[in-house]
Amino acid sequence: MIFSHNHYDVIIIGTGAGGGTLAYKLASSGKKILVLEQGTFLPREKNNWDTKQVLQKGCYRTSDIWYDQEGKPINPAAHYYVGGNTKFYGGALFRLREQDFEEVIHQGGISPAWPLKYQDFAPYYDQAEKLYEVHGKRGLDPTEPQTNCDYLFPAVSHEPYIEEIYFSLKNQGLHPFNLPLAIKLNEVQRHLSACIRCDTCDGFPCMIHAKGDAEVNGIRPAIAYNNLTLITQAKVVRLHTSASGKEVTGVAAEIQGQHHIFSSNIVVVAGGAINSAALLLKSANDQHPYGLANSSQLVGRNYMVHNCAVVMTLSTKPNPTVFPKTIAVTDFYWGEKDFNYPMGSIQSLGNIHKDRIIAYGPPLMPNIVAEKIANHSLAWWVMNEDLPDENNRVSIQDDKIFIKYKNNNQIAFNRLIQRWTEILKSVDQMAPSQQFSLHITQNLGLDAVGHQCGTCRFGENPKTSVLDINCRTHDVDNLYVVDGSFFPSSAAVNPSLTIMANALRVGEHLLARMK
Repeated sequence: MIFSHNHYDVIIIGTGAGGGTLAYKLASSGKKILVLEQGTFLPREKNNWDTKQVLQKGCYRTSDIWYDQEGKPINPAAHYYVGGNTKFYGGALFRLREQDFEEVIHQGGISPAWPLKYQDFAPYYDQAEKLYEVHGKRGLDPTEPQTNCDYLFPAVSHEPYIEEIYFSLKNQGLHPFNLPLAIKLNEVQRHLSACIRCDTCDGFPCMIHAKGDAEVNGIRPAIAYNNLTLITQAKVVRLHTSASGKEVTGVAAEIQGQHHIFSSNIVVVAGGAINSAALLLKSANDQHPYGLANSSQLVGRNYMVHNCAVVMTLSTKPNPTVFPKTIAVTDFYWGEKDFNYPMGSIQSLGNIHKDRIIAYGPPLMPNIVAEKIANHSLAWWVMNEDLPDENNRVSIQDDKIFIKYKNNNQIAFNRLIQRWTEILKSVDQMAPSQQFSLHITQNLGLDAVGHQCGTCRFGENPKTSVLDINCRTHDVDNLYVVDGSFFPSSAAVNPSLTIMANALRVGEHLLARMK
């Protein structure tokens, strides 16, 4: 066991949307900061854009094995690198709607109110959109929350095939809008643009660092400061507390086969909702018999990950689009005329490559067939809120991670899929050339953990929440959790921007605490 004689002001565990953003926020403070990341920097190599390597072989995916409630193994679609899962996200950065922060009645149950409201997050949303260079256009999204702050960068334009769909949707009385995207694209002066608008963005790492992710926009500027140290390949295995259990006194990590213990005034866990909850549970001791900061017995509970499906349109008309992920629809976010409950949101997805079709399609599909399908299809991401349920949980048995999860709010979800499929059929009928299309739906499985949240919810009452409103654990004075764990509800838009905004908010609190 190697004890570090360096004592830090802050230790941050994890470098994704939460940890990477927090490191950026604290770096210029002059405080002594240690950032621990279990992965390495993602290598820049041709494989970054190799569809076979990424989609079929999962060459960057973690080899971790978790288990479902039956004990069946799950290999999560998670990526452990500097920047976390933002290295592979599509960069869609949405604000939660104002109403998402209030109690909302769903067909499948109740989505609880947050202890803070939209107004509390609004200034940090502004900052996060700026930090991650979000491109978008205000005033088109019918459910968009209030803001006086324009996007700094213009919306990403639609390619002709997508633009045709955009106008068809408008003709049906819908309000499609440009997806807010964190990509470093300059469409006016293409020679100055970092982004080349390629066909391997959503679900791939960017070889040329043109995606606004937590490594490029968070960690890289942070490590330019001498007071901040980043150690990669450092897997944190346990947190040790003082005899009273009131503060964390040691962060135990495995680094290249050796055990190290680091100490710090403040410890921030930001490993993603599943791993952060698992770390707290694994750190049980005499003062915290159920796991660290778990007097409420809610650590790991209320796991949410969205109800998500991919609706693929397969058409006789070829789709030459290179970068289709530019369109979103929220017309059914709060329901529709004869269904008075929220339904969710829809966005176009990145390209469907033949290698994705081979990976998910029937066995032994010939290459030529997969290629034909890929060139004639467009995919849509359909997303609906899953509601917090104490029985949906992350737990630890024999040091292994178990995920118990049962879908809920399915009537609204299925209605949204059905409604969207009907709309896509009308789009076909409006097309000038008589085209024929098939619409195939695929629901995502338990291994899809991209939108994980909720396992350490924040609130004012220590009996019904794990964290206080500053994301400090109620039970341990110097321990914070800053990733998607803090969400009391999941809403029906991507969680990344809210995690980033919250990290900036908590960063401000920590700077005041350390003064």
